[in-house]
Amino acid sequence: SAPPFVTPLCRRAAWSTTMSPAASVIRENNMIRESKAEDLPSILALWMESTIHAHPFIEERYWRESESVVRDVYLPAAQTWVWEEEGELKGFASVIDDRFLGALFVAPAAIRSGIGKALVQHVQQRFSILSLEVYQKNQSAVNFYHALGFRIEDGAWQEETHHPTWIMGWQADQTP
Repeated sequence: SAPPFVTPLCRRAAWSTTMSPAASVIRENNMIRESKAEDLPSILALWMESTIHAHPFIEERYWRESESVVRDVYLPAAQTWVWEEEGELKGFASVIDDRFLGALFVAPAAIRSGIGKALVQHVQQRFSILSLEVYQKNQSAVNFYHALGFRIEDGAWQEETHHPTWIMGWQADQTP
């Protein structure tokens, strides 16, 4: 069965800004940068708050029970970028296996502020092909990814949560 990392999890192992190729992109006092080891507690806290907020149709207990797997298995295996604003993490995106956007989370208070879009575009500049899995009931996320060029490629079933998901894909050379 699929592990509980993000919306939902990567089955294999189980986020409009012009970005420069530099490791960090600064927009006023906001910055996208690669995550560091000391970011882990903030990333986990943001993940927990965001995933509970984004998935009201899944019992909170499921996410709480999944935290150790996210911390110990998935985040260490992923490349993660964070949005930092005045010293506080407001969002993050994680890519597994150089192609699976396993996580895109934005603090609930910062949703619809452009952070998610900036993080996804940041990742899209680094990879030519991306895929992700999103719960079908999370229609706002499905619409968000569609607006950024992702297309539904397949459906799946999350046995642990008993909810269907969409597998969505994006290619750098595709036309919207």
